[in-house]
Amino acid sequence: MDEARLVVRSCGPLVSYQDGGRFGMMRFGVPASGPMDRLAHAAAQVAVGRPEGATAIEISMGGLEMACVSGEVTCCVAGGEFHVVHSGSVASSWCVRTLRTGDVLSVRPGRWGSWAYLAFSGELVCNQWAGCTSTHAASGLGGGRLMSGAAIVVRNAGVSEDREGDLPVPDLARPRRLARVVLGPQTGQFEPDSTAALLQQDFTVTPACDRMGMRLAGPKLSLRDALSIPSEPIVRGSIQVGGDGVASILLADHQTTGGYPKVATILSSDTDGVSQLRPHDRLSFQAVAADKAIQLVRSHAQSRRQFLEEVAGPRRSLADRLMRENLISGIVWRDAASAM
Repeated sequence: MDEARLVVRSCGPLVSYQDGGRFGMMRFGVPASGPMDRLAHAAAQVAVGRPEGATAIEISMGGLEMACVSGEVTCCVAGGEFHVVHSGSVASSWCVRTLRTGDVLSVRPGRWGSWAYLAFSGELVCNQWAGCTSTHAASGLGGGRLMSGAAIVVRNAGVSEDREGDLPVPDLARPRRLARVVLGPQTGQFEPDSTAALLQQDFTVTPACDRMGMRLAGPKLSLRDALSIPSEPIVRGSIQVGGDGVASILLADHQTTGGYPKVATILSSDTDGVSQLRPHDRLSFQAVAADKAIQLVRSHAQSRRQFLEEVAGPRRSLADRLMRENLISGIVWRDAASAM
């Protein structure tokens, strides 16, 4: 059995193991968790031949540096535009590389994005909780957080040199500074000018952001008697407003129920891009009707599928392409005599 072992040299906060998510348990009060950016997580997996929902390492803006101490394994980095350095060689922020004994991989924040994903061509060995490795940040349940000195073990590690290379970064993978929303479910319990403020004025992401959600700075969204509503289920992308009129967006580790009113809900197709926003980035909202939202989400799902199919294929090197091309196919001999 091939096995690769790596050791974390340095690690920022909120770096954790995440699979596709812990679904079907919200009715028991258990958040789904999973990756903050589901597209980048899936792209990193399929780029090394793994299922979309397999376990990867989610890297925050605190960064991650690790050394391969034994074995070899192909890996992929995808997500925000992070600085990726492989044993002194600068790589693209979305790339597939092979780590061998003695190699060092560093992933640090670059110009944009808050989250990156590191997937391996093999099975990451880590804890499970309720059948999933997704880590709930507040409780630590799941695969767990990584810290300096931690050992990372990849079982059934594979090397896929034909997959090595840079990956395209599609527009749908970039941060979204305009998020489409469906108004509600408690829009009617806000003052009339609150909806106008939500849709006509800009907000700013504050430093109060983590895997549970992000608090926004911007216009006050005044409430009527809305704080007395009963607690009800919450979904990723809900924009809830407290008694102070401040809006917060709920993300991967959001609570399962809550009693604060929700002025709008961000389309599921836009939440990945919203999660990649950084503190002090600006954000605005555009309302769409429910039927239009369904069309947009379906269109996004098709584009997402096409992109993942593109990423899943092997990337041949220049040498491979030259070997497969008939570079002299345009040359012919006029007659046998001229060939002598």
